[in-house]
Amino acid sequence: MQDLANVFKALSDTTRLRVLKLLERGELCVCDIVAAMQMSQPKVSFHLNALKEAGFVKDRKEGRWIHYRLDEADLFRRFLILSVLEKLSGDAVMEDRLRLDAFLNDKGSKMICVTGKRSAAGGRKC
Repeated sequence: MQDLANVFKALSDTTRLRVLKLLERGELCVCDIVAAMQMSQPKVSFHLNALKEAGFVKDRKEGRWIHYRLDEADLFRRFLILSVLEKLSGDAVMEDRLRLDAFLNDKGSKMICVTGKRSAAGGRKC
């Protein structure tokens, strides 16, 4: 029963819903989510951990970076995600997507990230 309570608790927070909405487009590095949501890395990581504990996301480590994606292994959780994300819209979601797209375009051309050490070019390596 506690597992089910954790599932619904994870879905009861608007920040976590915004994170899930970003992840529906595919795997993202923590720095991508930080840039899209304009939040601090510790705050984003806190919400990602809550989603991971509830079984909604999986992570993988690549060097110093952690990448997150939706966990599609559990049919019940996947159905909940699809149902909830279908209902999400609004300015915050659109603004998150626009910031994410801009960040990913910039990151692709400059290979920068919000966290990490500065490169010789002045950006931060991801």
